[in-house]
Parts: sequence; structure tokens; C-alpha cells
Amino acid sequence: MFQLGKTIVSEAIIENDFVCNLSACKGACCIDGDAGAPLTKDETQILEDIYPKVKPFLRQESIAVIEAQGTSITTALGELETPLINGADCAYVIFDEKNTALCAIEEAYNQGEVSWKKPVSCHLYPIRVKEYTEFSAINYDKWEICDDACSLGKELQVPVYKFVKEALIRKFGEDWYAELEKVARTMQ
Repeated sequence: MFQLGKTIVSEAIIENDFVCNLSACKGACCIDGDAGAPLTKDETQILEDIYPKVKPFLRQESIAVIEAQGTSITTALGELETPLINGADCAYVIFDEKNTALCAIEEAYNQGEVSWKKPVSCHLYPIRVKEYTEFSAINYDKWEICDDACSLGKELQVPVYKFVKEALIRKFGEDWYAELEKVARTMQ
């Protein structure tokens, strides 16, 4: 672990390789697990605001869940997340013709309907950020459903932090990312 400003960063984001391989995993991270995508308070308001523009991209079961539970939920532990369909699929999941899970929010973004790409936690994956009072902890979330992404990342020689560069800059800024790159160079 090392510190960059008010963040504590796991060296694993530099030491491990990763490139999403949707053709292999079919977007399993959006349909597996027992929790929705983590959200910030600001993101819950964004979801509420953009829902009318995202709704046309959603499946009927997604619309039913969102209209019953809301565009976001608060867990028993007080954490904010996207709602789930039957405890599995993120409510914002859609499927392409190859049955690959995609994000309806990102699809609306790609088609110019909204200016917000998706929750930053999704954009950052496989990095997970845990917010504490004094700092943020940045960790690599190794999940077996992403083994193909790890293999592809290794083949292409793309470390996790480079794969999620845009998302890290979105979350922490250009200067922070430049400092991360300096640390990475000293570790190689």
C-alpha cells in the first residue's frame, strides 16, 4: 500500500493486468453477485434526474423494479446501490443480440441521450474504492468471473490502473493520476 494525497492505494492495481473481455464473460459482473453497483449520494440524484431518458433503453422487468424500489436503494447497512432484479441482475442491465450484459445508462450516454456515462464504481471496476472519514482506500477486486480479463490484460500487458485510467481521472483528477503513474514507474 502507498499513499497519494488522501488516498491509500493497493499496489495490486499496478502489479496486476486487466482488460475487460466481454466476449468471454458476457458482462457477468453486472448480473452476478448479491449487491447492486455502489453509488455516491450525488449519483443517486443523477439517476433520479436521468431516469426518464434512460427508461426507453430498459427491459420491462427493470422498469418494474425501479418503479417499485426507486432509481437507487439504501441497504440495511446504509450503503447506496443500484436496485437488483430478483437479487441478481443490476436493474440497469440490458442484453445485446449475443446475450452480453450491457448498461442501459451507458447505452443512453453513447446515443447522446444523457451526459453521464454510468456510476463511477462501474467505470472503475475492477477497482473498488472504500470511503473513510480521513481517506479513500483503493483496492483491486479479484473476482474469478474476470479471469479472462486478467488473461487478456496479461497478454496485452495492460495493468489495472491503465485499464481504468479514464475512470480514475474522473474520480480523483488528472494530477492524482499523474502521481500514480510516477509511483508505477518506480515499481516497474
